[in-house]
Amino acid sequence: MSSTLADEIRSRLGELSPAERKVARILLAGYPAAVFETVATIAERAGVSAPTVLRCASRLGYKGFPDLQAVLRKELDARNASPITLYTAAETAEREATASPQGSSATHLGERSALVRQAVSQTFDEVAPHEFEDAVSLLADPKRRVHLAGGRFTHLLAEYLGLHLMQFRDQVSLLPHKDVERTSFLTQLTRRDVTVLFDYRRYEADKTLTAELARERGGKVIVFTDPWLSPAAAHADVVLITQVSSDSPYDSLTPAMAIVESLVAAVLERVGGAGHERMKEAERIARRTGLL
Repeated sequence: MSSTLADEIRSRLGELSPAERKVARILLAGYPAAVFETVATIAERAGVSAPTVLRCASRLGYKGFPDLQAVLRKELDARNASPITLYTAAETAEREATASPQGSSATHLGERSALVRQAVSQTFDEVAPHEFEDAVSLLADPKRRVHLAGGRFTHLLAEYLGLHLMQFRDQVSLLPHKDVERTSFLTQLTRRDVTVLFDYRRYEADKTLTAELARERGGKVIVFTDPWLSPAAAHADVVLITQVSSDSPYDSLTPAMAIVESLVAAVLERVGGAGHERMKEAERIARRTGLL
């Protein structure tokens, strides 16, 4: 997976002059919308001249500012891709590829396995250790309440993480689906709450609004998202980015699941003996009530 324009800008900040760095920070602070503003507007916001904005684009490796904007347009096309557009693109690529003998099913399985391994490996390489550690600290804090929500498919990840946390710590819940219940739930958010959101392309507006509301009320927000970044990430204290590379029209959630399971293990280890006792008590109650 190639890096995003924002990643490239961040990686090259050290190569820019102080004035050019001001431009870069304006672009990153309002990313991606800021990139589509006029040169004059960006210059005014950064407190520099228009030629400085153009030099910044050139220093970043682009022929001009329109070239930089064109790269972002392609990135946003990928960011907003749906299964049907990905399927169409795959069909087009297959038609244009040079004809070759069909491989065996075993060969195709091996190729798929390699792709999954690469996506998982890249995800673990790229997740910032301090972000992961901050997530562990927040989820292991017994004084905090934890709430989780996901999207069309990623609600499965939210439930998976939540069900594990419920076994060894108190005050864990999934955000209700019904409008009245969710409204009541969100109204009660406070600074002691941790809201965990899973939001992958095509992003869902309610996740961004939930993150924004949680932050306004002083709480903490953890967002799981893809390399193109959910808009909810702008309101997050912790952002865990996972790769979604797949050989189907659907994004892979395997790397996200791998990070979730690593997070569960790390939180349980941090909770320690109290978590173990909570698990034993939960199992005792389950057996007594016939739920196990």
